Amino acid sequence: MAEEKQLIVKKNKKHHVDIALAIVTLVLLSLGVIMVLSASAPSAFRTEGDSYYYFKKQLLYAAIGIVVMFLTSRIDYKIYSSKVISYGLFAVALVLLIVVLIPGIGIKVNDARRWIKIGIQFQPSEIIKVALIILMSSLISRNPDRLKKFLTGLLPYLALVVLVGFLLMMEPHMSATIIIVFIAGAILLVGGVNLKHILPFIPIAAVAGYILSVTSEYRWKRVTIFIDPWQDPLGNGWQIIQSLYAICSGGLFGVGLGQSTQKYMYIPEPHNDFIFAIWAEEMGLFGVLLIMVLFAIFIWRGVMISIKAPDLFGSLLAIGITVMIGIQAVFSIAVVSSSMPVTGIPLPFFSYGGTALIILMFCVGILLNISRKAKI
Repeated sequence: MAEEKQLIVKKNKKHHVDIALAIVTLVLLSLGVIMVLSASAPSAFRTEGDSYYYFKKQLLYAAIGIVVMFLTSRIDYKIYSSKVISYGLFAVALVLLIVVLIPGIGIKVNDARRWIKIGIQFQPSEIIKVALIILMSSLISRNPDRLKKFLTGLLPYLALVVLVGFLLMMEPHMSATIIIVFIAGAILLVGGVNLKHILPFIPIAAVAGYILSVTSEYRWKRVTIFIDPWQDPLGNGWQIIQSLYAICSGGLFGVGLGQSTQKYMYIPEPHNDFIFAIWAEEMGLFGVLLIMVLFAIFIWRGVMISIKAPDLFGSLLAIGITVMIGIQAVFSIAVVSSSMPVTGIPLPFFSYGGTALIILMFCVGILLNISRKAKI
């Protein structure tokens, strides 16, 4: 009788998702949709003649994202480890990274060709992140012992990251390249890579980043503006200066929801990468701390799911997704607060964007499915 009860308990436990992760995700998503409404209203009225234009679209994307998250949370995550899905998704994402570079197909915005518009508009860089996580997790979990070797273990994965990074830099998309490096590094570490093999590549990556910065006038200008935005207050320093004004104006409690002044054409496209500055202005320091705590809880739950996952594939998949979302949040907040050079990193669940949001919710759905089988 006791054994039967234990079996029933185990069976029921397997079907429970991580409630904390689900709640935090939905809270972040809800706050994000509200902030898109507040931040985008002036620019939406000016460009589209409808103050609710971006809000209505984001609300639709959020609804689709919730459905996608729910459906994905019901699909066994182990299906993604199959060669058909892992190799196929990566191949498609790689082709899209090449296609986006073709003039006439890839849309060029601010000297960067990052978008493809085929009925819907999307960034291939968002797809390649997920594809790389799935492929690396699948390959490592099949033969984890090989990763301890350099030539037949670590080197192929480094080549994979370099290939993806090269294609991203052709757009150019420096921020996505950095995020890819962090994702790959986290998966390799959890996968059991020999540290003495990977440590020498850290200074190499730092030198490569420096060379990429100094050899590009566009990127080097962003570094110098980060050091002193007031050297060009009406030009390249304008956006970060206005962002700092917004954050400082918020004080402890903010100016009130919808009451931001910096969204009135001071911060360009405030509903995108710099939406956190508007949040800080309207909700103040306590609002900023709230978002940081919510993302901290998200990262904590993601790490716990990775630790408690029933197999290596689930563990690698969970840590890859958690790092992808977590590092984007950290970098986005750092950019807005002038803690790092300006680069195009949207704030997860907040910044306006349909395909990016739906892909995020897809990834959260995978995390929730892993949590069903994790011993949390």
